[in-house]
Amino acid sequence: MSTERIIRTFVEYFEERGHRRTTGSTLLPPSGDPVLFTTSGMHPLTPYLEGRPHPLGRRLVNVQRCLRTTDLEEVGDLTHLTVFEMLGTWSLGDYEGPQSLEWGYELLTEGFGVDPKLLHATVFGGDGQIGVDTPSLEVWRKHGVPVELAVEDNWWNSGPTGPCGPDSEIFLWTGDTPPHSTPTRDDRWVEVWNHVMMRHRRLDDGSLVPLPQRNIDTGMGLERLASLLQGRTSVFECDVFAPWRRLVPGLWALDEASLRLVCDHLRSAMVVIGDGVRPSNTGRGYVLRRLVRRVLTTLWRDDNSRELGSLPDELFRHTADHFRQETDVEGVRDVLREEEQRFRRLLERGRQVLARPRFRGPLDEEDLHYLHDTHGLPRDLVLSLREE
Repeated sequence: MSTERIIRTFVEYFEERGHRRTTGSTLLPPSGDPVLFTTSGMHPLTPYLEGRPHPLGRRLVNVQRCLRTTDLEEVGDLTHLTVFEMLGTWSLGDYEGPQSLEWGYELLTEGFGVDPKLLHATVFGGDGQIGVDTPSLEVWRKHGVPVELAVEDNWWNSGPTGPCGPDSEIFLWTGDTPPHSTPTRDDRWVEVWNHVMMRHRRLDDGSLVPLPQRNIDTGMGLERLASLLQGRTSVFECDVFAPWRRLVPGLWALDEASLRLVCDHLRSAMVVIGDGVRPSNTGRGYVLRRLVRRVLTTLWRDDNSRELGSLPDELFRHTADHFRQETDVEGVRDVLREEEQRFRRLLERGRQVLARPRFRGPLDEEDLHYLHDTHGLPRDLVLSLREE
């Protein structure tokens, strides 16, 4: 099942059940939002989860592109990406958790053809404030799906304060043996879908108060789901990465971990640029700059003559088409090329500064602050140069 077919199947299934499709927004949150990038499908819908009527009604479905910097160091493993797409559904004060889980089970097993014997669920086990999520527990028991109770892993927060609630997560077994153990004990259980019963608001003092309405917020990572349905062992082997895995190794000889990082970060950088961000030393621009520099650091580790300008047009077009962006290929390429030249000049200056007698020994915090404030050399760059 191709990624595009997965999207169609998902959206049409929920449209048939009264959900209206919303247009997935860009990676950039509305003006005034303190978050740099949209991190989940629910982010643009926060006002409606808190009670404002949505113009399309109480049942919504969408596909939202997201960016998470919290997972940056994990990119290169089997499941994490920097920019990805989230399949989401919402009930804004309409149906409750059991109905959402019933539909989730039916779509996975009948719509996507997942063997029910390969499923496992986790459910909120209760704490001092909120009891066990018994309704969710009963749904899974009815379908014969094994359930594990957890507390911290099954409580969803939008932040230290704000909307929150218990959730039930659905996992798929990826091992080559019959399923055993539980999701918290065996990482061969891969989370595919999270159903949040968003009923509460956490206040500054840690207490909980009811939201004006009882909502359901579900999210499922598209690339992760595609890799599982396509029988792949990693998100980097699903069909959206096929052009990257076909073309990049012909440009640069990289080990598997480096190939994954380069493909993810370049693809992510293209999407960020396509949404209007440009490299800078602060905010969103710094995230973009960091992505590009991590790519270049990896590429230049073995050969500092490698250049981003040699990337084929197909990768730019494929990325823009997949994320539904109207992007000028040469414009995106120019941004990457300019950042590459800027980084190369910075590296040369950094090597010259670090060759001075003052910096030949161990560096302390005062040295690192001086190098940053006076010479514009970030800590991670300095440490990387010292390892050369």
